[in-house]
Amino acid sequence: MKSLRFLLCLLFIPVLSFSQDLSTYDLTVGHKINPVGTDVLKPRFSWKLKGTGNNIMQTAYSLRVAVDPKFSAGKTIWQSERVASDESVLVNYKGPDLRPGQRYYWQVKVWDNKGRASKWSETAYWETGLLSNDNWKAKWIEMESDTDRYSPSPHFRKEFSVEKSIVRAVVYVTSHGFYELHLNGKKVGDQVLTPGWTSYGKRLQYQVYDVTDQIIKGNNAVGAVLGDGWYRGTLAWGNNWAIYGRRLGLLMQLKLTFTDGTESLIVTDESWKSNNNGAIRMNDIYNGETYDATKRLTGWNLPAYDDSKWGKVRIGNYKNNLIASEGAMIKKIQEIKPVRVFRSPKGSLLVDMGQNMVGWIRLKVSGNKGTVVSVRHAEVLDKFGEFYTANLRVAKCQLNYTLSGSGEEVYEPRFTFMGFRYLEIEGFPGNLTTDNLTGVVVHSDMPVTGTYESSSPLLNQLQHNIQWGQKGNFVDVPTDCPQRDERLGWTGDAQAFSRTAAFNFDVAAFFTKWLKDVALDQKQDGAVPDVIPDVLNKQDAKTAAPSAGWGDVAVIVPWTMYQVYGDKQFLENQYPSMKAWVEYIRKKAGDTYIWKGGSKYGDWLFYHPPVNNHTEPDGYTEHDFISTAFFAYSADLLSKTAKELGKTDDEKAYSELYNKIRNVFIKEYVTPAGRVGTNSQTSYVLALMFNLLPDELRPDAAKFLVDDIKSRRNHLSTGFLGTPFLCHVLTQNGYTDVAYDLLLQETYPSWLYPVKMGATTIWERWDGQKTDSTFQDPGMNSFNHYAYGAIGDWMYRVSAGIETKTPGYRNLLIQPHISGKMNMSRASFESPYGKIVSGWEKKDGKVSVMVMVPANAKATICLPVNSAEKVTIGGKPLSADLNLSNIRVQGENVMIDSGSGEYIFEIPQ
Repeated sequence: MKSLRFLLCLLFIPVLSFSQDLSTYDLTVGHKINPVGTDVLKPRFSWKLKGTGNNIMQTAYSLRVAVDPKFSAGKTIWQSERVASDESVLVNYKGPDLRPGQRYYWQVKVWDNKGRASKWSETAYWETGLLSNDNWKAKWIEMESDTDRYSPSPHFRKEFSVEKSIVRAVVYVTSHGFYELHLNGKKVGDQVLTPGWTSYGKRLQYQVYDVTDQIIKGNNAVGAVLGDGWYRGTLAWGNNWAIYGRRLGLLMQLKLTFTDGTESLIVTDESWKSNNNGAIRMNDIYNGETYDATKRLTGWNLPAYDDSKWGKVRIGNYKNNLIASEGAMIKKIQEIKPVRVFRSPKGSLLVDMGQNMVGWIRLKVSGNKGTVVSVRHAEVLDKFGEFYTANLRVAKCQLNYTLSGSGEEVYEPRFTFMGFRYLEIEGFPGNLTTDNLTGVVVHSDMPVTGTYESSSPLLNQLQHNIQWGQKGNFVDVPTDCPQRDERLGWTGDAQAFSRTAAFNFDVAAFFTKWLKDVALDQKQDGAVPDVIPDVLNKQDAKTAAPSAGWGDVAVIVPWTMYQVYGDKQFLENQYPSMKAWVEYIRKKAGDTYIWKGGSKYGDWLFYHPPVNNHTEPDGYTEHDFISTAFFAYSADLLSKTAKELGKTDDEKAYSELYNKIRNVFIKEYVTPAGRVGTNSQTSYVLALMFNLLPDELRPDAAKFLVDDIKSRRNHLSTGFLGTPFLCHVLTQNGYTDVAYDLLLQETYPSWLYPVKMGATTIWERWDGQKTDSTFQDPGMNSFNHYAYGAIGDWMYRVSAGIETKTPGYRNLLIQPHISGKMNMSRASFESPYGKIVSGWEKKDGKVSVMVMVPANAKATICLPVNSAEKVTIGGKPLSADLNLSNIRVQGENVMIDSGSGEYIFEIPQ
């Protein structure tokens, strides 16, 4: 009998391992993991496959959705049949209409090309928001008198009783200004700077929180404290305050579901009370926060608090423009400790955080009641080691904390954020140490998707700087800088950096939200404002004229996001905006097809030689050249977009428009010898990148570009518009070695010059700090400005070699470019299908090329060697690996087709 049992176990072992060999992971709904509060009526599901073996391809899937996490009988609302399909990204929900405020649970099961079936996946979920503004029952509440600048933060509260047992409690909330919601003494949720920044006059996000665990039987208290935020705070320059409104307000409804099936709503209405005599005396994004702990309203967010002296609320009347949160939530992402506390030569008490960061500090302090501690923020010290804030312009960036004298006190601001590395502390009682301070890093919560490393420590620091520049400037909108009196969603910076951004982090949700504001703030004639949300045109009508390379964000970023994520909704949602922008330029250019006066900013911050250098040319590119080049580029991308969307008439029309612009461009700006524009590097880069040259002149133009680089001793001279394409153009035209020369250049102007000067983020200028340690013009000199970090795209796609042949990285091109100046370059990217790895390393006279292809994807691998016999894998000939196919030689490269798996090839060095 025992032998029989043993035999049966042996028989079942293959079956058990068979089902466990294939599984799914990273289940998402619309680019988000378990989103709570979405107004999407037809969600889209994505998952990734993993399993033993190579060349794994999905052959079928089945989805099921329920209102119960255990998929109990009668609780499944939709289950697909076994669908014969290899699609695993953004698969449409096809079940019944969704209900508002409902949590839905889902699972997926897959089959693969090896005859295996997975188990049902782990349970994931999403939760709908209110789906319609008609489902809002709450009223806007405001202070009776709260219209002054820098006034104390208003507090609102209400008590309510819960007599029955609850199953679930969910709160829906938004505000005019920032809000921090409290329930029974605890903050609700882990988000900060809510409700985020949108074009408030057109749409305002609300957030959804599950607060079941915070509700108690008996008396409860709910309350909120508000800050000026982007709604009422200072924005831009010229005393630009209260752009969206002078009154802060709260809108909230709490839905209680009881075990007996009944429901109850607690909403903001006339029954609430208000007070603006609390501890937060002033708050402003640019100027900081003043907090008086002696005025703290202790217990205001708890039941049984005496609010008899609190005032009534005012009911606000506003149109319903509410939407569920779309972007990546802003959160406290990490904490860092200072590396040094010290005195400056003049005696100032300073703190070095060791990293130019964005967020705020947490202060721990003990002292007498009424003691005031002031904290100022700066990015750099001057050449003498003193605190330097001139580049912040009029932004004060200061915290003032008045102690309550109650023992050890811990303070961190709520309604402001700073860009800083250094702190200046005044009034601190006792001996300040690193234990008294913690840096709280704040940005949009975007999953990390990319890594890059090389044998060059300077290049690794550059990658670090690029990523930290993105962290600091992706705070709900892609800002230019996070420290001075600006911090705006500059469109030119965003379009230049968007592809690099999508390597470093998953920015699908982030750009989904922001691009909709681009379309909403677009003018009726199709003009795209310089910053989104558009706050500049509120104060100066002259700024309405757009600029080439900035307004083109309406076309470039949707196309870029489609290339990365394979999500056609980027194109579908933005197509009217894309088309309106190109039509705007067409009207401006007229029958000449030259967009005259279309470039306000030119190739922004291109290289200028020192004033005492009268022989070296600067990097100036004529403005009409730039605007016409981008006119052509956007028309070309619009034609390609129309093709993807099946709009054949538009595809043809904009293809013809592109060719007309191209022909005029060649006639106007290209000589028969292949000279282009003003002979600047950017002139050649844009013409080559946008295919605005006759084919026979491309080699000549590329040679002129290289000659200019060489004449500058391997230095670039490009600005914001030319830099993102510079190394790509060099590689495309056979000069990858020159691209590496530029990448690894250590002297000004170059990417590594700031690294050598101690930068921990990307600078706005090539020489923000000069070689003598003096600074550039303080009127515009940010030390955290990601635009020049666009080189990261080339590092991932060319140096390491991760490229996609089709949108979404389903079909890969692995094509690393080996340099004689480095020993190793490697990158990874978490694609919609899984982790991709590509890179190379020199060792023992050979070059190892490392490749990882995720399941349900395929790759063409391009190795820089002219014979397949020179390539080995695992010490054996290529032909010995049955997972590889179609091995061939094209020019000087060996081409290999592969499915999923991990491969290490070796070629001669």
